[in-house]
Parts: sequence; structure tokens; C-alpha cells
Amino acid sequence: MTQSPNPGSTYVEWRHQLRDGLKPLQESLDPLFHETQLFRIYSSTLMPGLLQTEDYAAAVLRRVADSPGLPFDDSTEAARARVERSRILHQPGHEFVLLVEESVLYHQIPEPEAMAAQLENLATASALPAVSLGIIPLDTRERAQVPQETFHVYDDTLVSVELISAEVKITQPSEIALYLQMFEQLRSMAVYGAEARALILKALESLR
Repeated sequence: MTQSPNPGSTYVEWRHQLRDGLKPLQESLDPLFHETQLFRIYSSTLMPGLLQTEDYAAAVLRRVADSPGLPFDDSTEAARARVERSRILHQPGHEFVLLVEESVLYHQIPEPEAMAAQLENLATASALPAVSLGIIPLDTRERAQVPQETFHVYDDTLVSVELISAEVKITQPSEIALYLQMFEQLRSMAVYGAEARALILKALESLR
């Protein structure tokens, strides 16, 4: 782990986080997820982990496992652990505000059949009482004015930003406030409910 010059953040290279494999990293997130009441997640390239099917998660993690330096491929076990953690969506005491780019619906990470199942799962999850799913349409003009890295906000105490080579964890209140402001800006661009489900159905039809 590398300490950032900013005392309110840490910069952790993925190669260090994954040195024991993919599954231990997935399991290490369990305490944080159970402690968090409000999740705010913006995902620019992939389905949010909490909404991934096992086949989709396995396809994503298999690509990670192909990276140089990983000791072995435990992507199947890691995918199972990720999906197991998603049971928190049904547990009381948690709220999930999730934003994804419409383009994510068309990134065919797994095979078409598995991708279709993932889109159906996304539509189903969007109707859960604790879940607010917003989709930012491709033709949103304001979209070009904001950054595109995926980030997670856990309550108001931690922001996790996913970079290509590392994860940045931010705890400085002033910086967290900036991410919350950005999240609300992105949230205002998204569509919800029937409009969001129509975009999911459109992507699903494109597979058929």
C-alpha cells in the first residue's frame, strides 16, 4: 500500500491487493458493506458489483485474473463471493443509489446469453425497495463535462475511486464533499423507473 501525499487518502495498487488472489479481496469487503447504510455508486464501464450475476462477475474477474503477476486464477470462486455479498440488497438497514452509463448496457463482457441474463437481473434489481437505479442516457449533453472513473461512496465517510492501476481511498471530508457534489450532478442526468427499464429492454432486444 502506498500513502498518498494527501493525508486524507491512500493509493493502493491492484497488484498488492490481488497478491493473495481475487476471492480474498472480495471477502475483505464484507465488513465494510455490512457497516454501510447508504451506498452511492457510479459505474462508467461495468455493471455495479452488487447487481452482477455470477456469470457476468466471472467474466469480469476472469479478465482481471489474466493480468500479469496474479498468483492463480480463482475468478470463479471470487465471482461466487461477489454474488453472495449482493444478498445485502435484501437486508434491512441499507439503501442503494446506483448510477450507470447507458453504454454499460451494451458492453458484452460475457456471452450474449449470459449478458441477457445480466440485463434481466438489472431490471429486476431496479424494482427492489432499497434500490434506486439511474441510467445516464448516451445522448446526455452534459455528460462530457464530468469525469468517467467509477467511484463508490460509503455513507459520508469513505470514497473509493477505481483507477487502471490502483484504488484510491479518500477519507478527507472536503474531498468526500466534492464527490458527493459530483454524484448529485450525475444523478440529475439519469433517468429512473419506467424510463430506465425501457433503456434496459432496448439493450436486451439488441442481443436478440
